[in-house]
Amino acid sequence: MRTSQEVRSELQKRGLSIADWARQNGFTPELVHQVLNSNKIPVRGKSHQIAVKLGLKDGIIEPDFTFEKMKETQ
Repeated sequence: MRTSQEVRSELQKRGLSIADWARQNGFTPELVHQVLNSNKIPVRGKSHQIAVKLGLKDGIIEPDFTFEKMKETQ
């Protein structure tokens, strides 16, 4: 897991702005800034996806998830 500051440092090392990363990953820069500036870890939606992709939290990004698929894997 990374902290928001570690994410910012890593992006800076790579010469990427937060806005660049956001656009390259299909998110709005505003939402990525909100996630990085928040004291709360997102639990659903695009904020969850951003946090997982940036390594701020463990999680699964599964856009086509249904409970029927979950039953099939058990």
